[in-house]
Amino acid sequence: MANSDINRLIDMLYERIEDAKAPALKPNMSMVDRDEMLDLLDELRAALPVEIKRAQELLAAREKFVDDAKRDVERMMRQAELEAKTKVSDSEVLYAAKEKARQIIAHAEERSRQLYQVANEYAEDALARTEEAVQAALDEVKQSRVRFRSASAEKMQEQREKLEAKAVQMEEDA
Repeated sequence: MANSDINRLIDMLYERIEDAKAPALKPNMSMVDRDEMLDLLDELRAALPVEIKRAQELLAAREKFVDDAKRDVERMMRQAELEAKTKVSDSEVLYAAKEKARQIIAHAEERSRQLYQVANEYAEDALARTEEAVQAALDEVKQSRVRFRSASAEKMQEQREKLEAKAVQMEEDA
């Protein structure tokens, strides 16, 4: 029985009760045909289980639809959270890698500056020691030259004196 049949039966009950005559001494009461009212209520009772069953089926279908929708939403939310975590994780890994690369480059640049400074200090020290060694060698050469000149002058003086002594001796012998 359709919803309109149930409404028709209810309307008929309402009309019968409204049209019923009130007894003289009891104006708030009405007299109705008992058999007619019971027949209408029987029809209504017969129609209601079908309609109630349909309503229950609709409610069950609606609940199933809502549950399915909730499961779908939960599944989509879990998937979205997983994707977001993955993207965040990928982003964090990328950020960490970039930060590590930046640190490595900064460390390499600092190490390069330190090595450059150490190399410059070593070269400066080596050149200073070489200059000192060359200066000491030059001083030694100058001293050797002075000693050589002095020794050479002495030898020449001795030779001259010997030659002069020989010449004097030869003159005396002559």
